[in-house]
Amino acid sequence: MNKKNLLTQLALVAFAILTSSAGCSSSSDDSSDDPGKTTYTDKWANLVNETKHDLKVNGNKATYGSHTYEVKGSLPDVGDDVNGDGIADVEEYLGTVTATVSFSNIPSGYTEFEAVYNGLLGKSIEGTAAMIPMAFEIYARNASTGEKCLNLLCNSSATVSGIVRTLKTKIVASQYAPENDLYIQRFLPAALLKGATPDNAYSPSTPYTVEMGPSVNKPQEVTISGNGTDYFLYIFGKGWDTEQRGVEIFLEKGASLYKVFNCPSTYTQCKNIVGTWQGLK
Repeated sequence: MNKKNLLTQLALVAFAILTSSAGCSSSSDDSSDDPGKTTYTDKWANLVNETKHDLKVNGNKATYGSHTYEVKGSLPDVGDDVNGDGIADVEEYLGTVTATVSFSNIPSGYTEFEAVYNGLLGKSIEGTAAMIPMAFEIYARNASTGEKCLNLLCNSSATVSGIVRTLKTKIVASQYAPENDLYIQRFLPAALLKGATPDNAYSPSTPYTVEMGPSVNKPQEVTISGNGTDYFLYIFGKGWDTEQRGVEIFLEKGASLYKVFNCPSTYTQCKNIVGTWQGLK
């Protein structure tokens, strides 16, 4: 075999190896850093879209296309007499649901998420906190869209980085932790919704509802990230032994929209599912 023929055959072999390696990887928003590794597309990725509708707000209710959102109640301060017994103290409302946000669907994408945040939910502590499981679910469906939602919802890139660092390994399947890996808890966002328990495969009541109440910490002025007020509350969920999931919401002085300051207990390991999760609409 002459030198020219040998070089030609080596080139063909190299080309075959490269094309074979490329064919091993399936398409996915959560792409792998390792070429040739299997990646996964979320089962509910097709629900993510950027269809544009006008948000219609009527008091504490809003509609976006056929999707509806409603805020009820509020978070009392420690000085409020919640149950009308003439006593205003922390103990009388601990563990009590005083505010809810109900919604028919997870926002379809960033366009809807932004409209609902700016037009209704971002204007209250309760509404802002209720968007946490919405953002988590969108992230699981489409990582880039979900991260964009988190950047809108949270007060800093550091907060977003901490959330994404966990979500990308906890609820997004990968070659390292496929869908049947017990570590992957794709149902984690649903665990924050009313009616969802491990025993019913984290199937929440409808309309989906986030139940909230004030924590032992009263609102306090903070200056660590700019002048403003830091509010503490609980989201109640049946997916953990301690059903109170602590959240901090921040309102910068002069701002009209609240931001998520901290919420690590909302994305910690919850109880293992019994049955098969059916997803959220």
